[in-house]
Amino acid sequence: MKDVSFLNPEFFWLFLLLPMAIFWQFWKRKEVSASLKLSGTKGFSSTWKTKIKPFLFVLRILALSSLIIAMARPRKVDISNQTKTTKGIDIVMAIDVSGSMLAKDLKPNRMEALKKVASNFVQGRPNDRIGIVVYAAESYTKTPVTSDKGIVQDAILSIKYDNVLQDGTGIGMGLTTAINRLKDSKAKSKVIILLTDGVNNAGFIEPETASQIAKEYGIKVYTIGIGTNGMAEFPYAYAPNGNGFLFKMMPVEIDQELMKTIAKNTGGKYFRASSNSKLEEIYNEINKLETTEIEELKFYDYDEKYRPFVWIAGILVLIEFGLRNTVFRSFI
Repeated sequence: MKDVSFLNPEFFWLFLLLPMAIFWQFWKRKEVSASLKLSGTKGFSSTWKTKIKPFLFVLRILALSSLIIAMARPRKVDISNQTKTTKGIDIVMAIDVSGSMLAKDLKPNRMEALKKVASNFVQGRPNDRIGIVVYAAESYTKTPVTSDKGIVQDAILSIKYDNVLQDGTGIGMGLTTAINRLKDSKAKSKVIILLTDGVNNAGFIEPETASQIAKEYGIKVYTIGIGTNGMAEFPYAYAPNGNGFLFKMMPVEIDQELMKTIAKNTGGKYFRASSNSKLEEIYNEINKLETTEIEELKFYDYDEKYRPFVWIAGILVLIEFGLRNTVFRSFI
């Protein structure tokens, strides 16, 4: 039977006794049967009682088989009803949106490459709450920590370089804003993923100070320096026709020591994303490092199936007992 399990399958070992019982029955019949030598069998004929007499023993064996199955407790298990309780992680991605994020060392540029990878990261964290902070010389919360992944995805896709924030790289500002979004969180784990492509040169909060604050609140910070090694095409002015930017080759400068210090102070880790594939590998590694604890509470519905076998065994015993004490009473 489909989806049927047995609570006490060890009772099936009793089936090994049935062949012994069958052997004993035939051996006993042979022993108690009288032998008589006759010159012929004319005048003797088998009655119908003789022919169906073994049927009584078959009934007994079938009854015992049904009883063994009943003792094994067959039952149908339905585990379709279940609830899932998640002990998720609150994550804030602090993203540098300064003009240098338009550099073309990642394809098509750093910002667009990041948006694609970050979107995939969010999609792979269905049980966590995620928020978005953007920063340049200043910072603000683009999306507070939320479990609505649609809102977070839309926020990531809408990230672009504009004049809303003063240009520059205020790492301490971005980190502090992210901390403010997490400091009152009740999640079992609080994480900031801080990404930058430059050197801290703006803002009134020092990154080291912000990292100490994060540590006090139990917030782990993973830092990512994005940009190739050597030279890259950077935007340096608007195009004369007002359509896009002008680019020129400039050296890539990332304060890796600062990023390592921030990560170390908070128990996180520093990564260097020098290409699109490397950036994707970094987010995949963070995804593995910060695993979400999931508790599944399954509700089992048991439909006991042993009762019909008990009834079958009982009926067969009654039939065998009735036949033995009526039809075969004088014959046996």
